Amino acid sequence: MENILLLASADSGYLYGLFFIITALIIGAAIRHLMAKFSIPLPFTVILMLIGVLGGYMNYKSHHGENSTSQGYSHNSQTHEKSSDFQANGLIVDDNHFNNALVKSHRAGKNKRGEIELRSNRDLTFAIGKKLESIGKLERVLDNDFKEQFEGLKSGAVSAPFNAATVADCIIVIGARPTENHPVAATYLKRAAKRGSKLIVMDPRKQGLTKYAEHHLQFKAGTDVAMLNAMLHTIVEEKLYDEQYVQGQTEGFEELKKSIKDFSPEKMEAICGIEAETLKEVARIYAKSEKSIIFWGMGVSQHVHGTDNARCLIALALSTGQVGREGTGLHPLRGQNNVQGASDAGLIPWMYPDYLVVDGEVNQNSYEKFWNTKMDPKRGLTVVEIINAIHADQIKSMYIMGENPAMSDPDQEHARKALAKLEHLVVQDIFLTETAWFADVVLPSSAHAEKTGTYTNTNRTVQMGRQVVPPPGDARQDWWITQAIAQKMGLDWSYLHPKDVFKEMCQIMESLKNITWERLENENAITYPCEAPDSSGSEYIFRESFPTANGRGKIVPARLIPPAELPDDDFPLILTTGRLLEHWHTGSMTRRATVLDHIEPEAIVSMNRWDMKRMKIDAGEHVHVKTKRGSIVIKVRSDKEIPEGMVFIPFCFAEAAANVLTNPQLDPYGKIPEFKFSAANVEKVSAAFN
Repeated sequence: MENILLLASADSGYLYGLFFIITALIIGAAIRHLMAKFSIPLPFTVILMLIGVLGGYMNYKSHHGENSTSQGYSHNSQTHEKSSDFQANGLIVDDNHFNNALVKSHRAGKNKRGEIELRSNRDLTFAIGKKLESIGKLERVLDNDFKEQFEGLKSGAVSAPFNAATVADCIIVIGARPTENHPVAATYLKRAAKRGSKLIVMDPRKQGLTKYAEHHLQFKAGTDVAMLNAMLHTIVEEKLYDEQYVQGQTEGFEELKKSIKDFSPEKMEAICGIEAETLKEVARIYAKSEKSIIFWGMGVSQHVHGTDNARCLIALALSTGQVGREGTGLHPLRGQNNVQGASDAGLIPWMYPDYLVVDGEVNQNSYEKFWNTKMDPKRGLTVVEIINAIHADQIKSMYIMGENPAMSDPDQEHARKALAKLEHLVVQDIFLTETAWFADVVLPSSAHAEKTGTYTNTNRTVQMGRQVVPPPGDARQDWWITQAIAQKMGLDWSYLHPKDVFKEMCQIMESLKNITWERLENENAITYPCEAPDSSGSEYIFRESFPTANGRGKIVPARLIPPAELPDDDFPLILTTGRLLEHWHTGSMTRRATVLDHIEPEAIVSMNRWDMKRMKIDAGEHVHVKTKRGSIVIKVRSDKEIPEGMVFIPFCFAEAAANVLTNPQLDPYGKIPEFKFSAANVEKVSAAFN
């Protein structure tokens, strides 16, 4: 979605011109109707329409002169000139061609790929052939919800598509803001609510779905487990669970019954801030509905108790039998277009493809035989663990592809010091990101429209993406760059096309059974699992059993764990972070999109108006936001969705980076940082600054 917006905004002059032309035609048609009614000659209408068309054309010319380039991608002949040396010698290039391969970004003026800067005078041959040999298996965790779900279901796949909401009777959305982060899925949720489905939103902040909801449970931040366990208490005490399903399809329910006794809604009301009767009513709606489904996002997992949050949601679904049927299930909303596909393919530091653990002897033997090489059974590190290992002198080199940890990691100063400490850093990306500025070598790669390959979306649908334009300058497709590096390291890789890689995946990944490259070329999209060569795939999984050793879903009781740091006299507020509709993640693409950056051009902190009044802060003024890790200066916005005692900062703004402030404390099981809860303080900046 973001890439599409980038390409559209690249030619915003065309959009402005088109707008004026369409407006002129509409006005002209209306005037023509009036002229016909009052017998006024037709040529006047034509003249008005021509004026509108001319205005649109002049507006286009003002945005795009004869020699100008578009604001998203450079289309001049010099940028697209192919480098014969680069093509002939892999990644061994001379300085002139290497200059053309390094991408430079601009925050001011025209933001285009193809304007270049030499980032390193090091011999690239030395970088590829020597330094990269020290890079270990240390991939970034791509899906924060994966490990929590894997514990109970032994699968990282969603059990139902988001369009299942249209046939569900009850829909729970927790820890997610779909109207901002998953707008396509949000349309299905809105339609379902309008159709009569009971939508229950659980979020410390109000949001776009609130007005569609039967109930909005605005619980106290960090008290998810108290609220969800109170619902489970009601389901157990009132015998609303599906006894037949529990006995035949689950394990651990008896332990849940014992542990849940201490979590009555009356007791939890004081902790989570939701009235006991409301908790009971919501539990009854979910359990008694014929078809109930749960959607969740990063607001569930990005806590030190994130695993326990997910355990509660899985327990709700398993105890009531709300999984494996149409309109039921568990759907952790994926935040990126290929998170599901990357996870399926094994880009998780302790997994082979299809979620097979690396330290399992059977799995290891299988992949050693398939790849004809010895495999390391040692589990890799997650992102925060990698940063800590750099500081501990355990990691000397890194190869980062399509990731921006200098912006996205918690405790940003700590993370950036680690990147600066590396002996050698290689970054492969489509723009010169904040992380790329720390790199010794930057390898320019391709954007979505510049390459062919498959994506697996949040619904488990494998889709064919087709190249429509060539990469600019000396940029290369990612698989080609990775293979070139492997070949320089002595590996016998000889893929000629992405279809060769996909064919190999199909040979070892059971999830891709009956899905071939040829089918995808002809049919465009197929959902896995796919039972037959002529099947379009299965929308729902876990119908009969789970991929566990005994075929049962595992219920794991959750306990109350407080956030790693709580507000006090010095830091009396709660800071939470997230995304905006206009800017995705670290803004490396959307902030280069002129239209989107015009809508949200500068860093903001959202506050409750009563907190602002108490602190004598006016909207538009600048404040210091501080935590135990650092401080930033940022402009204030009054936001009615924010509860008192909380502030929200999106983490896409490099000039006032939210992750300077965030807490790197990890969920001990899921290894996810606590992005969603930090103790903070806000102070008004001097009048001279404002």
